[in-house]
Amino acid sequence: MDVTLISVLAIGFLLGIKHAVEPDHVIAVSTIASQSKKLWQASLAGVFWGIGHTATLFIIGIVLIMLNNDIPEKWSLSLEFLVGIMLVYLGVASMLSIRKKREFDKQQIELHNPPIKKTTYYKSVFIGFVHGLAGSAAMVILTMSTVKSVWEGALYIIVFGVGTVIGMLLFTTIIGVPFILNMKSKVTSRALIFATGAISTIFGFYYMYNLGFNDGLFSLWI
Repeated sequence: MDVTLISVLAIGFLLGIKHAVEPDHVIAVSTIASQSKKLWQASLAGVFWGIGHTATLFIIGIVLIMLNNDIPEKWSLSLEFLVGIMLVYLGVASMLSIRKKREFDKQQIELHNPPIKKTTYYKSVFIGFVHGLAGSAAMVILTMSTVKSVWEGALYIIVFGVGTVIGMLLFTTIIGVPFILNMKSKVTSRALIFATGAISTIFGFYYMYNLGFNDGLFSLWI
């Protein structure tokens, strides 16, 4: 492995960390971190997001690099539009979860041994998967302009993905702290969850509007 490739991979790693904290990524994962009852659960939400994100980028990226092709702008913007839909869904679901928490708290009072809810990370993987789809076009362009062969491209995407996982791990750990610290204060905890959900919903609508009108997605389909 020559020095040039090592430098390229190092840059890819740093870009992966930076990529993790883009606004749409941060807002989406924050809605999951806000539901975490323990700090390590919030951290793992970021890790599984990164895994789903990297898996999609790797599969689609390598196929397109091998074909020496790219995703047409029409489909690239459409995949980005899915992110906006997902942000709205996550935001609304997060706000609605407050009522479910109230019902669960009542159940805890009524029962001596309330059911234990098992923590899963399917949602985190799915969010990462959608973000990976939306970012595939940019990833392919970046990779094809950076490396010289398919195997170098594969290595670059993996290193980029590792950087993304680490970046999101650090972020979700940090963002999880205020939710965990305020868990005993139900009013504050619910206010934080509601605020996170509202931000996700508003940003999701803005994201779709921007893609549809400012970036011309709607005109491409009409």
